[in-house]
Amino acid sequence: MCLVNVKEANATATAGKLLPACRTKVEEGQEVTTNSEDIKAFRRRDLQFLLNRHPNDCMRCEAAGNCKLQSLVQEECVEDMWPTKTSRGSDEHPHLLLDHTSPSIWRDMSKCIECGLCVDACSAQKINAIGFAERGSGMLPITAFDKPLSETGCISCGQCILRCPVGALIERPDWHRVLDVLDDRKRTTIVQTAPATRVAIGEEFGLEPGSVSTGRMINALRELGFDYVTDTNFSADLTIMEEAHELLQRLQGKREGALPLFTSCCPGWINYVEINRPDLIPHLSTTKSPQQMHGAIARNGPMAKQIAAQTSESEEPYIVSIMPCTAKKDESVRPGNRGDIDAVLTTRELAKLIRHRDIPFASLSNDGEYDSPMGESSGAGAIFGASGGVLEAALRTAADTLGLDGSIEHEQLRGVDRGIKVASIKGVGSVAAVSSIGSAIELLNTDHWKKFLMIEVMACPGGCLGGGGEPKSDDKDILKRRMAGIYSIDKNAPIRKSHENKEVQQLYKDFLSFPLSEISERLLHTSYAPRGSPREKLSRFLSAVDARDDEGAANLCSDKCVWNTNTEKFGAACGKDDIACLIRGKLPLVERKCGEEFPRHRLISSVDGTDVIGPDGSKHHFEIVLDDKGLIKELTRTPL
Repeated sequence: MCLVNVKEANATATAGKLLPACRTKVEEGQEVTTNSEDIKAFRRRDLQFLLNRHPNDCMRCEAAGNCKLQSLVQEECVEDMWPTKTSRGSDEHPHLLLDHTSPSIWRDMSKCIECGLCVDACSAQKINAIGFAERGSGMLPITAFDKPLSETGCISCGQCILRCPVGALIERPDWHRVLDVLDDRKRTTIVQTAPATRVAIGEEFGLEPGSVSTGRMINALRELGFDYVTDTNFSADLTIMEEAHELLQRLQGKREGALPLFTSCCPGWINYVEINRPDLIPHLSTTKSPQQMHGAIARNGPMAKQIAAQTSESEEPYIVSIMPCTAKKDESVRPGNRGDIDAVLTTRELAKLIRHRDIPFASLSNDGEYDSPMGESSGAGAIFGASGGVLEAALRTAADTLGLDGSIEHEQLRGVDRGIKVASIKGVGSVAAVSSIGSAIELLNTDHWKKFLMIEVMACPGGCLGGGGEPKSDDKDILKRRMAGIYSIDKNAPIRKSHENKEVQQLYKDFLSFPLSEISERLLHTSYAPRGSPREKLSRFLSAVDARDDEGAANLCSDKCVWNTNTEKFGAACGKDDIACLIRGKLPLVERKCGEEFPRHRLISSVDGTDVIGPDGSKHHFEIVLDDKGLIKELTRTPL
C-alpha cells in the first residue's frame, strides 16, 4: 500500500520503478511520484486482494475505528469482488488462527494482512515468539510449531499489538465486563491510573501528544461511574520505600538475594527472567509492582476499612487499574497477586469506555483531583512512567537516607534514544537503566552488568511511555513528547521525593508500621520461579486452591495425579476429578470480605525451594513430581 514510483537520476527510461516507500532510501536526483493514477490503481487492486482474505467482522472487531485497512477501504470505496473468502495459510499445513490462551494478548490470524510489523517488533525485542511460515498467498505469522501463545517465549510486552494495523493482534478485551459492573452499580468500584496513561490518553481524542490530561482523565472516570479514583503514583512512592530498604538490607547481608538488584516493576521483564534467565531470579527485587501494591492496599488497607465502615456491604470493592501495559493483565493473575485486581484496562481500552459513554473527553475541565487516601504522590512517583524514572526516584530517596548532597535530577538516566543508560553516583555506586528487552538481552550477554549496584529494566522502548497498551501512533517523536509531559509533572510537583509523601507516611504509621515489616512482606512482596519448574507448578496450584478454582487446579495435574494432604480430614485425592471435588466440595469456602486480608499460601523463599507458609501461618514442605508433559504427577504435603 505504500508503493511509490521512483525514477533514478540520469535514467533513460521514461517510467520509474514501483518501490515500497517504507524500505526505500531517498537519494539525490531521484524523481519520486507518490500518487499517480497507476499507483492508485495498484493500491485499489491490492486492497481488493486483502479484502477478499479478510472477514467482514468490522462491527464486532475490537480494532473498528482504529483499523488502517478499514480506513483505506472506506477511502477508496473498495467493494468485495469475489463471492467467497479465501482461506488462510495453506491447505497442506492448516494453522491455528484463533488463540485466546494468553492472559494478555489475543490473536485472530484470519484478520492478518501479512504486513510483517508484528514479526519485526518481536524480532527487535529479541524474543522471536512469532515468525512467518509458508510462502506466497499461504504466508502467515505464526508461533513455532503452531503452539498457543501461552506456551511460547512471549513475555506479553504487546509491542506486536502496538504495530498491528488491523485487529489480528489485540489486548485481551476486559473493558466490556468493567462496563457491566459500572452499569450494575451493585459493587463499590475503585480505579487506579498509571503514570504514563495521563500523558497519552489525550491522543485518542485529538489532543497534542504529551499533553498532561490528569484532571480530564479523573473527571472522565467519575462520569463513567467509578466511586473512587486513585493514583498509581501513590503506590510508586510506596514501591520506592520498600525497594530502597530491601537494597540496604541486601548490602548489609541481612536479606536473601544477590546484587546487583534488578527492579521488579515491569511484568514483561519478570516474564523474560522466569522463562529465559532463571539464574537471575536471586537478583530480582521482591517488591511487587506499583499496580499490585495498590491493589493489595486498596483491598486490605485503610481505604477498604473506610469503605466497609461507610456502607452496609460486606462484598469487596471491584478494583480496576488503567495501565499503559498489556503484561499488567498477565501480572494480575500471577500467584500471590491473583484476586487483588479485578480487571486491568489499557489506555486504549479506557478510551473505548469513554467513547461508548459519549463523554466529550477533550472538552472536560482539567481540574479533577484524586480521592484520598491513595491519591497523593510525588514527582518521583510520576517519572516511573519513563525509562530511568524508577532508578532516579530510588536515587532521590537513597541520597536523603545516606545524607548525601546532590542534584535531584539525573539527566544521565533520562531519554529514549539510548537502550542502556549508566550513571555513577558519588556515595552510592554505578547504576544502569535499560530500555527495551532487546537492550537488556544485549547487556546480559556479557558480564558487564555485574559491576552495577542496581539495574532498572523496562521491557518496552522508552519504558511505560512506549507500552503495548498505549495509543498507536506513527509519530517518530511520540516517546520524546510523552516523556516531556511526564517530566513536566515532576518539575511542577509540590514534593519530588517518594519518602516525603504524607499519605505514604500515614500508611506506615497506621497500618504497615515500617518498610519490610511482617505485614509489608505479606502484602507488598512476592516470589519468583523458573517457568515449568516444580516450584512454579506448585505456586500456581496453591494459588488456584486459595481461589477455590477447582478447574484451574485440576488442569495443572495429570489424569492420575495423587495429592496427599497428610491430614486426617482430607487424606489423599487420586485423579484430576477427585482433586477438583476436594477443592470444590470439601475445602471450606473462603468469602472475601471488604477490609479483611485474603488468606493465601506463600512460598517461604523468594528464590527457590518448595517450603510454604499456609493461610493459617503454619509451615509445610511440598514434594512435587512432574510427568513428561510438565503436569503434576504427585504432590505430597508434610508439616515442618
